Amino acid sequence: MFLPHEVIRRKRDGERLSTDDLTRFVAGVTDGSIPDYQAAAMLMAIYFRGLDDAELAAWADAMLRSGDVLTLPSVTAPKVDKHSTGGVGDKISLPLAPAVAACGIAVPMVSGRGLGHTGGTLDKLEAIPGFRVTLGAEEFEAQVARIGLALAGQTDRIAPADRKLYALRDVTATVESIPLIASSIMSKKLAEGIDALVLDCKVGSGAFMKTRERARDLGRTIRAIGHAAGKRVTVALTSMDEPIGRAVGNALEVEESIAVLRGGGPKDTRALTVALGAEMLLLGGVAASHTEAAAAIERALDDGRALEKFRAVVVAQGGDPRVCDEPHRVLAQAPHTTEVLAPRAGTIAAVDACAVGMASLVLGGGRRQKEDSIDPAVGLTVRVRLGERVERGQPLVTLHHRGGAASESAAQLALGAYTIGDEPVTPPPLLLEVMS
Repeated sequence: MFLPHEVIRRKRDGERLSTDDLTRFVAGVTDGSIPDYQAAAMLMAIYFRGLDDAELAAWADAMLRSGDVLTLPSVTAPKVDKHSTGGVGDKISLPLAPAVAACGIAVPMVSGRGLGHTGGTLDKLEAIPGFRVTLGAEEFEAQVARIGLALAGQTDRIAPADRKLYALRDVTATVESIPLIASSIMSKKLAEGIDALVLDCKVGSGAFMKTRERARDLGRTIRAIGHAAGKRVTVALTSMDEPIGRAVGNALEVEESIAVLRGGGPKDTRALTVALGAEMLLLGGVAASHTEAAAAIERALDDGRALEKFRAVVVAQGGDPRVCDEPHRVLAQAPHTTEVLAPRAGTIAAVDACAVGMASLVLGGGRRQKEDSIDPAVGLTVRVRLGERVERGQPLVTLHHRGGAASESAAQLALGAYTIGDEPVTPPPLLLEVMS
């Protein structure tokens, strides 16, 4: 007889659980036969005792199969996706997915919304007037088959167990558990019908993983789940010690993404797009070396093919295609701007990327609760980078806002995010490590 409290006790005491135990427990969470208090107790037991590789594979597979699992039979190209653990100014999916699709890889990308100081891909896409992120399974597959790319949100039938467990983790102080993080990510990604995945694991002040050691642990766990499911997984550890690019805020980040798709944009945003895109091409088998793969992504950005892929997706999903040519005229603009000035001369010695993200949230560009609405127009433009010299009174960031007390609070957060010193500083490399 299956007794949930006995399964919880065995995990609490450090015993190994069977595949049947874990499968039936997740099924009970999904159908409601296991109440929240028992699910919460199990999460806490896993937080302290962990899951071994076999348990992890069973738990993740049960979450995956709690809902619909796409197979995308009409998509003949290799199917590769990318997932980011979240950062400040992380708009990389917007230029990356079209560039990779332009090189012959199918990208069935199911993305999420932002919460707290990090932004969400869906929020950025919805800054484009008319853009629709809700696609049914048949429409999603048909678009990937036709265009090579779809950018959509998780439906109610994709890993429903994850939605219930994620909500409980948020209120039971079990969010930081690496097995629970990894199974949450992979249950959704494997449901897309992908052949392979690149995980962009952020490390630093603006990331969920503050140290490289923790990021490696997450990367190894993600790869273990992927390999158990027969999928190829590459993990890239990338720096999040300052915002990516210059734009933080949904409409601002869309405009910056389009600049990258037009062959320009900030150097770091383009470089990260190329680096992650190259890993996706290698996983998809359409390039023989990293050099060849990177060159292919560069060409797709420079010759307009990536932009045209993005335009095709915008049209297919109901957005205004003029955003590809005149983003400043199409996207929402905040009515006010305010410069946050350096209080002294010196070198930018450190940036608290989390505080920059919180400044955008305070302006209305993020959400504290999942139900909060977002103002796509507000945000920040980063004016200086880590290691650069500044003079007293030089702008550190520009706030884009609607006035009021929120702008004053955001200005204080932004000012406090920057440490100015007297010694030279060498920024960390953008790409820290690749685990393949």
